[in-house]
Amino acid sequence: MKIEQAREMCEQVNGLVSDVFVTGDEILLKKIVAAFLGGGHILFEDNPGLGKTLLVKTIARVTGCNWNRIQFTPDLMPSDIVGTKIWRGDISSFQLERGPVFTNFLLADEINRAMPKTQSALLEAMEERQVTIEGETHALKEPFTVMATQNPIEMEGTYPLPEAQMDRFMVKLSMGYVESLDQEAEILRRRIEWRKDDPTDNLEAAITQDDLLALQQTVENVYVDDNILHYISAIVRKTRDNNKIRIGSSPRGGLALLKLARAIALVSGRDFVVPDDVKMVAAEALTHRIIIDVEYALEGLEPGEVLSEIIGEIEVPKQLSARPEHA
Repeated sequence: MKIEQAREMCEQVNGLVSDVFVTGDEILLKKIVAAFLGGGHILFEDNPGLGKTLLVKTIARVTGCNWNRIQFTPDLMPSDIVGTKIWRGDISSFQLERGPVFTNFLLADEINRAMPKTQSALLEAMEERQVTIEGETHALKEPFTVMATQNPIEMEGTYPLPEAQMDRFMVKLSMGYVESLDQEAEILRRRIEWRKDDPTDNLEAAITQDDLLALQQTVENVYVDDNILHYISAIVRKTRDNNKIRIGSSPRGGLALLKLARAIALVSGRDFVVPDDVKMVAAEALTHRIIIDVEYALEGLEPGEVLSEIIGEIEVPKQLSARPEHA
């Protein structure tokens, strides 16, 4: 796929999502699109009622994909996610009953309300793009993206996600409230125009599933200069060499930052990565992989603040090599 064609498709997707979903931060939608173009999973840490379900449904519709939603609760079992085999008397054998994980976009609502055993049922699906049911492995159809949510305020009755699962999310985002009175009124205005709470039934797809897969493959063709690779590596390694940080980013964090930077470049209409692409998504890719030292955490220091300091200390590449002819 040519870069111009890819940029136009991304603009179409962004445009249709913006027609439904009101946000005060247009860059946010760009980052969300970049995340699933990079083949990653998204964790939203937000208050209730901000339209996360509507956003997932809208993205699924405009990309020609399927979607499912799971409401995570303490009594949810792994089989409720991946599925199970049930006995069918009419054919005298067990038949696979696929769970909601067999979809393209999976909304895992309030994921931290389920027990760790149930949370871990998603680990194989998120990392390997497959699930194992009673010893039999079943591949998930691509594209596959998990969009999970958790409430940052209400912690009673929750089970914090373990570091292993947090690390499998490519980005951690917060949509937040809209910024202006006009945007707040626009939400109400659109509801009147739709004449119903869910307008997604009338949405037409901007691209197909095959187009989305082609875009994901095009991300892999975005050129990354060695100086950019060293820049990303320096940021990641610096998170492990900071007295304010107890645990820094894993190598998977560097890979996530690389994929996101390439996807942001593609969404921006370029076939090469620049330092600003890296800086734009560094916080979303790395902050949930950083654990602040207890002494500083008690003082209220946030991972994002330390990461900003780190990025400010590292020299930005000033010269980039041209793309090789064979690349």
